Formats: sequence, structure tokens, C-alpha cells
Amino acid sequence: MLNKYPLWKNALILLVVVWGLLYSAPNLFPDDPALQISHESVPVTEADLAIATTALEAAQIDFFGEQVNGENALVRLNSLEDQLRAKTVIEDALTDEYIVALNLAPTTPQWMQDIGAGKMNLGLDLQGGVHFLMEVDMEAALTRRMEDNLSNIRNQLRTARIRSTGMELVSNSHIEIRFADEDTRSLARSELRDGFPELLFQNREAGGEAILDLRMTEQTILEIQRDTIQTNRITLLNRVDALGVAEPTVQQQGANRIVVELPGVQDPAQAIRILQRIATLQFHLEAQPGAPSLSYEAYPYQGQNINVDNDVILQGDRISNVRATLDENGLPQVSINLDAQGGQQINRITRDNVGRNMDILLIETKSRTNSHLDENGQEVEETEFYEDRRLISHATIQTALGRQFRITGLSQREANDLGQLIRSGSLAAPMMIVEQSVIGPTMGRENLVKGLDAVAVSAVAVVGFMLWYYRLFGLTANVALVMNILLIFAVMSSIIPATLTLPGIFGIVLTVGMAVDANVLIFTRIREELADGLPPQQAIDAGYDRAFSTILDANLTTFLVAVVLFTIGTGPVKGFSVTLMIGIVTSMFTAIVGTRALINLMYGGRRNLRTLSIGGRKLQEAVASSAASS
Repeated sequence: MLNKYPLWKNALILLVVVWGLLYSAPNLFPDDPALQISHESVPVTEADLAIATTALEAAQIDFFGEQVNGENALVRLNSLEDQLRAKTVIEDALTDEYIVALNLAPTTPQWMQDIGAGKMNLGLDLQGGVHFLMEVDMEAALTRRMEDNLSNIRNQLRTARIRSTGMELVSNSHIEIRFADEDTRSLARSELRDGFPELLFQNREAGGEAILDLRMTEQTILEIQRDTIQTNRITLLNRVDALGVAEPTVQQQGANRIVVELPGVQDPAQAIRILQRIATLQFHLEAQPGAPSLSYEAYPYQGQNINVDNDVILQGDRISNVRATLDENGLPQVSINLDAQGGQQINRITRDNVGRNMDILLIETKSRTNSHLDENGQEVEETEFYEDRRLISHATIQTALGRQFRITGLSQREANDLGQLIRSGSLAAPMMIVEQSVIGPTMGRENLVKGLDAVAVSAVAVVGFMLWYYRLFGLTANVALVMNILLIFAVMSSIIPATLTLPGIFGIVLTVGMAVDANVLIFTRIREELADGLPPQQAIDAGYDRAFSTILDANLTTFLVAVVLFTIGTGPVKGFSVTLMIGIVTSMFTAIVGTRALINLMYGGRRNLRTLSIGGRKLQEAVASSAASS
């Protein structure tokens, strides 16, 4: 029957409406200001939480909902002011190894959380937080790679019993090796060529010596720089998880910089501490008995001091994957996978040193706060970064190792921590913070309120106009408009967990206007069909069918533009494009399918339908006259 949906289609539309209401509802529940307590190396216990809550009670700060969640503890506060005071109190009560981070705890009912209904993540401009611009030391990355090559070249020539008169790192892309004669240089070149494909070999003579220059190719330099910044970006993204930040932004800017934005974090010192807490592994051989004291360094290990040779046989950036597993006896171990070049290096070194001990150092970059008096006699705090080196493995090489090997002799906790630390903290090059700023929560709330006010004002204006101009048909468009906004919130909260930013709100405002564009086209087409003498039922059907192609073309072109903005844009541009794309899709559904369903319910199946409440007095008179004459 004309203008009648089958039962299954009405049921499907109702299901979508219920889903939209249900999954957008969590955004009505405001988050509680909270503090997340974690430890650098061990899980937080109930005893630790008791120390924190006792300190809060002594400071007369109200709190509630305290609990230990896995390895962290969470304490909820009544206000942002209490949150800031409580942070200082808890930090004073606990030791420096504990991390007390500002957080927001959800208040969404548990049954909603159980079905996956959560709140939208708010961006830095709406929630407040910290912004960092970090610069990667590319020169250090190249130097580190060439020092690695130099160490391996020295070991390979020593193993092959090829003597050089000296070798040195001339620059971060140039190694110079000197030989007594051309024959020795030729022999060394043949020995090294296959093991170092990333280097160019050139012969030259100077000062009566045969010199072999090894230079890094331009292509290799570009690859190292690209891999370095990507590795650091992933490292930072993994590290900020320790802050409990929802949807942090960690993205590349230019050739050597990374932007880090942490919504909801108001303590830049704490964020810096986490961002700089990185780790990597270094593989060494144990020093030979009688080796010069300057060629090794002693490290404590299981009650004894181990002399570790200074030469690095493998750097941690050659690790492609690391995970904590159990061996065949059910004992904890850490399985390590190397990249192709790392596998060649470790195979060559271990093949030539069977029976010798290999040592693995865990190197963490940590920070500590030092206080001193400035020239005015005021206390000033400065953050100092330092390296903590620990010997974590000392084992005899039984056979030549390949790209995959295991570290054993660890406890389950040590294996898990080592796997997680290396997996998230293998930094390819040092970084420095060149810019930082803090956006307060008050400013974020103000932006959010103003943004939502803009959505409300625009929606009221559109609703008023549609109701006045299109009467009952305008009412259906208004219902679809409200449903469209709810669907946008539902999609961003569940299916596509995007971060809502201020430009994203502008995208929603634009969508509010665009959402009724389709209905304006449809309703105008219906009025034209009625004016041409078409019966009301046929006019409704023709209006929807003939306007569809125009609506589809207009929305498709806008959607493609939004896709381009999302692909090449960053930050605010992405936030705008995400909400615009989601809004286009949901508005197509609500403006076409939704309003058609409502109009079908009101007018569908009425054979003696004479008038439509679609506005325009002269139009209604023409419709009535046409119906009477027929």
C-alpha cells in the first residue's frame, strides 16, 4: 500500500531509535573528580590505599568510592578544588615511587557500562589538560646507530683476525677505519660488506695509510629518521596510558616533532615524569679476565658483581617484539624477537663466543625533583633526568642465537614488568620538551557550555522555523533532528569512540542545519506536486522519491570533503571532520527514513486524504479544490 512501511521496517527504525536513546544517555551523567594512584614497579595494595585515605581524613578532605582496581587505586572527590588539595596530601603521605594522577571517574550506571554504553571522550579544549611539543634528537639517533655499527665492526674484524691501525666515528654518518696496507683493507672490506648493507664502502689513501670510509646512505638516513619518530610516537602513546588518560593525542608534527595532548591532566610535572620514563635494553658480553678496568663496568647481580664489557653488541631498537610467556616447565620467561639486522648481529656475536657469558642491561630514563634557593632566596624545584642501569640477565652462551631467544630466571612479576616496559618504552632516540602549556578545567568547562549552548540555540532556531513554515510536516522534521543529534552522540560514544573537541561541536552545529536541508527539499517537492494537481498520497511518495537523488548527491560530496579533511588534517580539523561525517550519515537516516516513517504513520493508508499540514494557505485551498473536483 502507498506510504506504508512493512512491520519489519518500522520495528527496525524503532530499534535504532531505542539504541540511540540508550547509548547517548550516559552523556547525561557527569564524571566525578578522582585521583588515580599507581606505583612505578608493583601493584597498589589496600594498605597503600589506607595510607592515602587516612591522610585525606587528617586533612579533612571529603572523599568516597575508594577502591583498588587491578594494579591501581582510585579515590573519588566532591569537587575539582578538593581534587587538587587531595593530590598534594596523598603525594606527601606516599613515597616518590607512587604516581598520583588527576583523573575523572565515570558515574554511568553499571548496567549501562555492562552493555558498552559509555560517555564521549572530551578533548583538551573542552576538558582541560596539558599540551606538549616534543622534539626528537635525530642526530643522537644516527649517532647511536653508527656507534652500534662501529662496535659490531670492531668485533667482526677482531674475530676474523684482521688488524687495523685505528677506527673512529668521524660523524654521525661516517666511520673511518685505517689499515697498514691495501691488501688488509681489501680483506676487511670483503669481510664487512655483507654484514652492513646500509653503509657505502669507499677506499682512499692518506698519510701513508690505506683508509676505508663507511658512510650511511641518504636513503638509510631517511629510513632511520622515519622509524625513529614513529617508534617514539608509539612509545609515548603507550606511556601515557599510565596516567589513565582517555583518548590522548600523540601525533607527528613535521619531520622531528611530536605533539602530545593529555585531556583531563592538570599536572604537567607529573605528565613529564611519565613521558620521560622510558626504557630499553642493551646486550653486552662479560669482560674477559684481566681486561683493562676502563673497558668494563661492574654491576651487582644476585649477590655478586659482574664485569660487563662496555662494547654494545646489540641495541634495544633492534627488538621487534617482546612478550612474557611460560617455558616448557611452566616457569616465567621473556621471549624476544629481533629484526633482520639484529638477528644477524646476535647470531654472529654468539656464534663466535660460545661458552662466554652474555649480559643484558635494562636502562630506564627516570626523573627526580631537586630543590634549591634562587638568587632571591626562594625555593625553586627543578626536574633532573638520569639513567638507571640494571643487569637483568647474566647467562652463558650455549649455542649461536637467532632472531628469537628467551630471557629466563625471572619471577612472574619481573617477566611481566620487563615485557611491558620494553614493549612500551623502547625509545629510539632522546626527546626534549620544547613547548608546554596547561588548559585549566574551568576554561574547558566554559568551552563545553558555550559549545552546547550553540548547539541548543541553533537547534531551537531551526525547530521554530520548520514548525512555523511546514506545520505538521515540520514537526516530523524536528523529531528527526532531535533523533539525529542523539544518534551522533550514541555513535561517538560507542561504535566510533571519537574525542569530542570544540571544532567537533561546530561540526554538530553544521549538521543541525544540514539535517533539515533534506527535509526542505522533500517538503518543497511535495508542495510542488500538490500544486500540480497530484493527489496527496501520490504527492508524498513522489516528493520523497524524486528528491532522493539530489539529497544523496549533496550529502555524498560533503562526505567526501570530510573524508579528505580527516585524512590530511590534524587536531581540530580531524575533530570537525569526524562529527561532520557521522552527522551526514545519521541525518540521511533520520531525514529520509525517519520522517517518512512518521508521515506514513500519520497519513499512510488513508484513501480519502484531502489535505496535508505542510504549510501554505493557497496551496491547501488548491489541494482541497482538486480533491473535490476529482
